[in-house]
Amino acid sequence: MKIALDAMGGDEAPLININGAIEALETSSDLEVFLVGDAPTVDSLVERSGYSGERLTVVHADGFVGMEEKPTDALRQKPNCSIAVCWKMMAGGEVEAIVSAGNTGGVIGAGLRTRLFLKGVKRPGIAVVLPTISGRSVLMDVGANPGARPEHLAQYALMGSIFAREILEIESPRVGLMNIGSEDGKGTPLIKEAHDLVLRGPVAQNYIGNVEGRGLYQGEADVIICDGFVGNVVLKVSEGMASMMMEKVAHQVLGALNGEKTTAEQAFGRVGRSFEYNEYGGAPLLGIDGVCMISHGSSDARSIRNALHTAMTFKNRNVNQHIVEALAAQTAASS
Repeated sequence: MKIALDAMGGDEAPLININGAIEALETSSDLEVFLVGDAPTVDSLVERSGYSGERLTVVHADGFVGMEEKPTDALRQKPNCSIAVCWKMMAGGEVEAIVSAGNTGGVIGAGLRTRLFLKGVKRPGIAVVLPTISGRSVLMDVGANPGARPEHLAQYALMGSIFAREILEIESPRVGLMNIGSEDGKGTPLIKEAHDLVLRGPVAQNYIGNVEGRGLYQGEADVIICDGFVGNVVLKVSEGMASMMMEKVAHQVLGALNGEKTTAEQAFGRVGRSFEYNEYGGAPLLGIDGVCMISHGSSDARSIRNALHTAMTFKNRNVNQHIVEALAAQTAASS
C-alpha cells in the first residue's frame, strides 16, 4: 500500500514523521511511504537516521500550513504546500492514503478542494475513538463539518457504524445521537430532524436514540453522532479534563506512596495513554475516496507508525466499499 505522509505536519515535524515512517516500514513489508515536505531537510534527516530501505521516497513540497495559520489563507498562498501535495497525490492515484499530524483545518480544507468524496457521501466527517468504562466508542464528527445538516448526521450514523464494525470489531454497534436530554422531542431542529432520519435509515435497528454528554464515557452507545462544532468542543474538553484529572490524582496518590511509587507511575501512564490517539494513530476522515488519517499535533513516532498501520487496516477491511454499498442500498430502498 502506498501512503503519502505529511512530513511537515505536527509539533515535532519532520523528525517524528520520519521516525514513525521508518518504524512502520520495518514492521510492514507491504507498505511504501512517500515523505512529502521540504526535500533538502527531509533527505538530510533520512540520511542521518541510517535507513537504507527502498520503500521510502521523499517528495518535495513548497512550505506547509502552520498550526497557527488560517487554513484558507495558507492554502491559497501556498498551493503546493505539503498537505496539498499529499491530497493531489491521492486524487491522482499515486497513493491510496494520506497521513498528517498538521493543522487539522488545513488537512480538511485541502481535502474539500479535491472533492474526493465517496459516491453518495454529502459531507465527510472525522471519527475519533475514545475510551469508555466498557471499552471504546466512536464520536463523529469532531470538527470537519461544524455546519452539519440533518442528512449529514444520518450519514455519519451509517459511516460511524461501519467504521466501528470493521476497525473496532464491534459486531452490532449501538448508535446514539448526542443531545441535551435522552427524551424524544428534545434538542434543536437539526437534532430532531436527524433523529427522524436515523430512525428511518439503515442503522435504525441499532439506534438507541438520544444520548447525553455523560453517556459518552459511560459506554451507552458504541457510536455517538453530532455536528462538528459540538464534537470538537467535546473532544477538547475531554482532553483537558483527562489531563487535569490525571495530574491531580497522580499528585495525591504518588505523594502518599513510597516503595510502590514506580509501579503506580507506570499504571497512571497507561491510563493516560488510553485518552490519546496513539493506539490508532489518529482519527480517520470518513466519506472520502481514499484514506485520510488525521493525527494529533503532539503525535510521537509511535503514533505516526500506528496511523500508517491503521490506514492499511482501513483499506484491507474495505471500509469505503462497505460505505458506498450501504449508501446505494439506502438510496434504492427510499426510491
